[in-house]
Amino acid sequence: MNRRQHLRSFAAAAVASAAFAAAAEPIVLLVDLEVDPARTQDLVTAYRTVFRPAIRKQPGFADVRLLKLRSEAAGKAPAGCTYRLLVSFQTEDQRLKWVASSDHQKAWPTIEKCLKGQKYIALVYDAVS
Repeated sequence: MNRRQHLRSFAAAAVASAAFAAAAEPIVLLVDLEVDPARTQDLVTAYRTVFRPAIRKQPGFADVRLLKLRSEAAGKAPAGCTYRLLVSFQTEDQRLKWVASSDHQKAWPTIEKCLKGQKYIALVYDAVS
């Protein structure tokens, strides 16, 4: 391959990359969890061994994190919700396909069974860059 072909290839790759990046902003699902204090370690274990491995292999997956509330810096946290699950996909359609998948049907109950009265609050956000 000569120099001109390399430059054309790089230029085409740059254009394709820019088009993909501009196509859509990812979505972020925030789920505030009211965890049964006796099941805290079960929640962490289920997240690490079942939920996270299952979601990571889904098309469009971007990120997942389990956050534990440290303190209220300004305002009030949702009552009783000491953990927050953050899930991000490239599109809302991909997130909905994950929710409908058999992997989700197996993984979510391992989280849900650790909740106090199965209480959670789920909010979907569009990421803005």
